Amino acid sequence: MPSDKDILLETIEKARAGSQVAFSQLLDAFWPEVYHFQLGRTQNENDAEDIAIQTFARAFDKIHTYDPAFGFNTWLITISKNLHTDLLRKRKRNVLEGSDKSHGEAVKKVLDDAPSAEDQLIIEQDLKTLLQHIKKLKPGYRSVIDLRFFREMSYAEIAAEIGEPIGNVKVRLLRAKKLLASLIARDKDAN
Repeated sequence: MPSDKDILLETIEKARAGSQVAFSQLLDAFWPEVYHFQLGRTQNENDAEDIAIQTFARAFDKIHTYDPAFGFNTWLITISKNLHTDLLRKRKRNVLEGSDKSHGEAVKKVLDDAPSAEDQLIIEQDLKTLLQHIKKLKPGYRSVIDLRFFREMSYAEIAAEIGEPIGNVKVRLLRAKKLLASLIARDKDAN
């Protein structure tokens, strides 16, 4: 029977090969730890969530650099810590300069995989019920759900629309779908 470490390393290898399912499994497994780490540092839910999203986006973009000699959670926390430090420096610089200058980033096309379990659960909902569940999500999650599923925009178009890197869009959408699916499942269990 494979150990938890063996299963994790296998999942990481699948993610390196581009498996969206593997990315989703890693996000599920490590989101709480990264989010709560940042919540402790920032004392702000929105900042903690944004930095956690950026952490996973950066980790998924750079997963080929992960060294299995170190813990995956340690690697994620290091990325998260560095992003928070960068954010603090940027805010300080913006305050000193008196303006927020953002830099454009090249956006690449991304192909979607087959619908995930969350996608399938969302698809099965009637529109009225689905909209009620979507309204329960935080605004950042509502907007990416709207842009992706109702306006049928690509990841690249969403990134351009909201002014965020494509990696952040992918992670935010993945997280939004998981939250929406859990709301739907909870509602089904209650009925």
